[in-house]
Amino acid sequence: MQSNPPHPHAQALGLDAGGTQTRWAVAGPDGVIRAEGHVAGFSALQLATPQGVADLRALLQELARACGPVRRVVAGVTGFDAAQSDQLSQLLAQALGTAPAAVTTLSDIELAFHAAFAPGQGIVVYAGTGSIAAHIDTQGMLHRAGGRGAVVDDAGGGHWIACEALRAVWRAEDQAPGVAQHSLLGRALGGHIGGSDWAATRRWVYGASRGELGLLAQAVAQAAQDGDAEALLILNGAGRELARLAQALLHRLGPQPVALAGRVFHLHGCIEASLREALPTATPIHHSHVAAHHAAARAARAALEGRLQGTWT
Repeated sequence: MQSNPPHPHAQALGLDAGGTQTRWAVAGPDGVIRAEGHVAGFSALQLATPQGVADLRALLQELARACGPVRRVVAGVTGFDAAQSDQLSQLLAQALGTAPAAVTTLSDIELAFHAAFAPGQGIVVYAGTGSIAAHIDTQGMLHRAGGRGAVVDDAGGGHWIACEALRAVWRAEDQAPGVAQHSLLGRALGGHIGGSDWAATRRWVYGASRGELGLLAQAVAQAAQDGDAEALLILNGAGRELARLAQALLHRLGPQPVALAGRVFHLHGCIEASLREALPTATPIHHSHVAAHHAAARAARAALEGRLQGTWT
């Protein structure tokens, strides 16, 4: 899917690949974004299995049809490890019709940092499907807290919010069958899932991808907007968990401004409010105003012109 028509001479492509969506943008010679859109999400974790690689190839073919001809690519990808760079660059290059040497790969959190700060200048707290905080110093070293995936943690991210809500509803059902399913939160979840009984929940949850499950956070936010106390409690807890990530890096690095990125911060105002309340009052906090896929596209343009330097490379 795309939101704007691709530029007929697309050359510099930026990607921000997450669990829910892969956002792409094309930058012209002046750095202006000429086209952008999105396809389904993908993760570098897919590289671990033949089926994952096959699914990724199919998705990248769809991306190639959407964005058109490419000469240079910068891609931030969730689940990425530097050891996967060659394999991922090969796959991207094959699909997009360019050379592997013309593809720069990095993690999605590194991309989010570059979109918000110059090296050494702050901390990004990113909350999408998962959650992580990061700082890149002037030598290019990544300092991180969190980002270990839903099985280990990812507290405060969309997947965590969804699981907390499902847990709350079904634990309440254990105590008083029928009560929680008819609460604002229970109805919101059931509306998204397509049924309110356990059979419908089980079928949907255990068939959903990590990204699809993360989207259930939207139903939790709607229940909170409608006044559900349990949903509001969960979202406030998400804000405190995300503050904990920032606090870990503030403890290690000293005072820093904090930038907030990711769609979780747009779910409900209480998430940011509880984060702010948990952090030191003197901490400057702002939203990252540059979209990560735009930053990647402009970096690809700079690379095409020989201007990409420092911690990007």
